[in-house]
Amino acid sequence: MAGPIRPTFQSSSSSSNAFVFRLLFLLTLLPLTLAAFAFVLQWRGGFLSDPINRWSPETHQFPGMMTTVAEEADAGSGSAKAVVRSSDSGCSLLGPSHSASFPYYRNWKFDYGSDLNPKISITTSTSAGLEQTLPWIFYHKVLGVSTFFLFVEGKAASPSVSKVLETIQGVKVIYRTRELEEQQANSRVWNETWLSSFFYKPCNHELFVKQSLNMEMAIVMARDEGMDWIIHLDTDELIHPAGAPEYSLRRLLSDLPQDVNMVVFPNYESSIERDDIKEPFSEVSLFKKNYDHLPREVYFGNYREATRGNPNYFLTYGNGKSAARVQDHLRPNGAHRWHNYRTTPNEVKFEEAAVLHYTYTKFSDLTSRRDRCGCKPTKEDVKRCFMLDFDRAAFIIASTATDEEMLRWYREHVVWTDKNLILKLQKKGILTRINSPMVIIQALREAGVFSSVISEAAAKRNIPIGDFSSSVNTTTTNPSSPDVPTGLMYSRKIGQDKKKNAESDPAGGRRLLDTSSHPPAVPPLPPPGLQDNIEIVST
Repeated sequence: MAGPIRPTFQSSSSSSNAFVFRLLFLLTLLPLTLAAFAFVLQWRGGFLSDPINRWSPETHQFPGMMTTVAEEADAGSGSAKAVVRSSDSGCSLLGPSHSASFPYYRNWKFDYGSDLNPKISITTSTSAGLEQTLPWIFYHKVLGVSTFFLFVEGKAASPSVSKVLETIQGVKVIYRTRELEEQQANSRVWNETWLSSFFYKPCNHELFVKQSLNMEMAIVMARDEGMDWIIHLDTDELIHPAGAPEYSLRRLLSDLPQDVNMVVFPNYESSIERDDIKEPFSEVSLFKKNYDHLPREVYFGNYREATRGNPNYFLTYGNGKSAARVQDHLRPNGAHRWHNYRTTPNEVKFEEAAVLHYTYTKFSDLTSRRDRCGCKPTKEDVKRCFMLDFDRAAFIIASTATDEEMLRWYREHVVWTDKNLILKLQKKGILTRINSPMVIIQALREAGVFSSVISEAAAKRNIPIGDFSSSVNTTTTNPSSPDVPTGLMYSRKIGQDKKKNAESDPAGGRRLLDTSSHPPAVPPLPPPGLQDNIEIVST
């Protein structure tokens, strides 16, 4: 008799369990094996690389980035070994040399020249120290600017500052010497009418004329250097190339049509949220948009709240800055525009890019502006000295109020403390957060770019780093300081001799050329006010 029949489901169940176990084992083992293999390749310097390593200085160079590399040939194999020398300094004034947050920042020397197109130059007239000029210069180098024409005086002309600036690739330092002033005193500008309404007036008017004369000389220098574009900026302004791929000013300008020879950057104004800011470029991210970048109904519909009781929508100017193609017969048209003696420039305005103006970002800005001007703190006299209403009010407060009263006024008129109002105006699009400059400058600081420039300058000049340190920490400007190079003059008004000749001998004084076809120089102008909206509606 046959034995009992055994069920077959037990054998099929055990084989199924074994299959599932093997499958799970393989699925677990495979990713672990791949991860271990990838780790071994990267540890041995194999063929796999992550995106950050692909952009490291050893494998690729950003525009303007150049590492110091010594190629040592291997006699046996003929291969080359790259040795990257990093320079660290003990100077922590503009940021110590830590491990870089982004590897592609390390050892940037920005030694670039003819390989960049278009070639962009920036000119400025400044008395600022290294704590402001170094971040300003290297930020714009990151954007693709290759050449800087710095007309320096005051603190910027002192050896502890200027000698550092002179060591930076692409930076041309021009001192206000007697020779320079005599050369500018013979400029054709004095015989023309487009700038004449600003001659022989104090404070802001004198600065405006000086800036225009410096811009005139910078045009010649830019042409000699083979520049394609020239921009006039102050050292409290940063270009924000919004709308351009790669956050590149070069890309922004290269995409313009060839028949465009001047372009306007509308300015955004800083809106600080604290009264104790020390480094505006690294601490300010809130900005008020320009009228040109806002719908008219949004601008005028929120004008009173955005103005907060101040004379205008912006504290200072609202007509932006401009860039011009370097070409024959180019001339400045004041600090904000360019013009041409022969033709009317074909001008366009950027719809996204802007100039970020960091104005009155530090409480000390109140007193520093006061100390640079000798006008009386009266409503009548300040009109001679300042072109904008807020500057006039700030000068009177700084000249007549106590420190406590000044601070209270500063908090009421400059500092944004109402978080609800900030949020409301952000939703309306009037206020905006812009973090890119802060991130770039902080990365440069952490990579040791600023500190290495100072230490290298000290080594080249055989000057102790401490001497440069004092230039960074000191915030007051004293033209009579022994640090100022001899032969420099800061108070003499250019063209003053021409004024005296004109007064004593009208027939032999300034002879005006016929330039009636040229528009007058564009001064710093306030943004549109409510009265402008009424005029627009009525028309």
